[in-house]
Amino acid sequence: MLLTVVQHAYRESGLRSVYMTGPDAWLIILSRCCRMFSYGACSLILALFFSEIQVTDSQIGLFMTLTLAGDVLLSLCLTLVADHVGRRRTMFAGSILMITSGCVFALSENYWVLLLAAIVGVISATGGDFGPFRAIEESMLSELTDPTTRADVLVWYVTTASLGSSVGTEVAGQLIEWLRSKSGWRLVDAYHACFLVYSVMGGVNLIFSQLLSSKCELKASAKTKSPENEPLLGSPDEGQITEPPKPKRSRFAQISAETRAVMYAMWLLLAVDSLADGMVPMSLTTYYIDQKFHLPKSSLGNILSTSYLLSSLSTIFSGPLARYIGLVNTMVFTHIPSSTAVLLFPLAQTVPLTFALLLLRVGLNNMDQAPRAALIAAIVKPEERTAVLGITGMVRTLASTTGPTVTGFLAGSNRFWIAFVVAGALRLAYDVGLFAIFINIKLYKHERLEEQDNGTAVDGGERREQDEEATQEQQS
Repeated sequence: MLLTVVQHAYRESGLRSVYMTGPDAWLIILSRCCRMFSYGACSLILALFFSEIQVTDSQIGLFMTLTLAGDVLLSLCLTLVADHVGRRRTMFAGSILMITSGCVFALSENYWVLLLAAIVGVISATGGDFGPFRAIEESMLSELTDPTTRADVLVWYVTTASLGSSVGTEVAGQLIEWLRSKSGWRLVDAYHACFLVYSVMGGVNLIFSQLLSSKCELKASAKTKSPENEPLLGSPDEGQITEPPKPKRSRFAQISAETRAVMYAMWLLLAVDSLADGMVPMSLTTYYIDQKFHLPKSSLGNILSTSYLLSSLSTIFSGPLARYIGLVNTMVFTHIPSSTAVLLFPLAQTVPLTFALLLLRVGLNNMDQAPRAALIAAIVKPEERTAVLGITGMVRTLASTTGPTVTGFLAGSNRFWIAFVVAGALRLAYDVGLFAIFINIKLYKHERLEEQDNGTAVDGGERREQDEEATQEQQS
């Protein structure tokens, strides 16, 4: 009986899918966990660091806006060429930029030098993963998985990221208080030490990127799948005349019209959601709590760490939930309570109530991430995933760029609370729009799975429906 329960939990939790996917998936998941450790620390200290070196609220907002704008350009450039120059090489380049930015923040207090390092390099201005890594990693995981395991693997990719953020905020808060207790350490020196740890995590990310195998790269069959790469009548070796080579098109143009028609609606909705997230990122939320209650930095770290820990635990259930109620339903009905918490956040006048709303917001916020990545992978062609996911990340980052500047001006005029109200309303609009547009969309129509029994190929969506029917029969 106990063994049956353990086996059921092992399968339903998605750990079986992660194990079967192999070491490359483990390295990608571990790499993001370490990176989110540094991003979590950044979300706690970035706005506080600028406040400590006498940077105004409007300048803090402008810094985050310009940093996100730099992330848009960097992410677009790297993700659109990743499949040509190599995904692992692109990850290596991004890690170098992350190390460089961390070192600059660890050594400098000049606003313009820091701004240049953030725009050109990789620094998490909001605590989120807006750099070039995520789109490439999700594309690699989609390459390594099939429709039956993809959602589970992406769930653990998100879960361990939240766990990394949780540990990062806790360690940063405790490290700052410990260093401040040491003789000769100023608060700003403790912040510099945290940015040095950020650089170290960039080095860890670099090492993991070099340990990945060639399985993470785009398969040769996908690269040559487009019609312009095929002979007109057979192969040249047979004496056939081939079609003259066509001018090389941009990566965006290589995304099929069918995929673009679907993704335009998705990109518009994600832009609305990202604008809301950009107005109240975790770094500015921490700053808001610090201004309102003046808590010790270790207490702030404890609050954020607990919120991220709850997020990592709740995300585990998004995979099984998506299997039973569907990807879109999971995205919508886990995101609505989180959006409501953002809307009501300014009403809290006590630390416990503020903490409760933050737990609700952060705890459920990431449950839509893995289903969203799985949804996009299920509706686009395999050879288009890296470009589509890269453009998706670019749209999200671009939409979020104006948010911090708006919030910075609101904070400077003692109207910080308005940002949370507007952000909550925008998030709820995203939830309703997502449900209305995508609830009946057909999934997995571009993927074919090999039947193990007779070697015949079946449509991915058809195979998924067969698996669901078999599961229902077993339960009955």
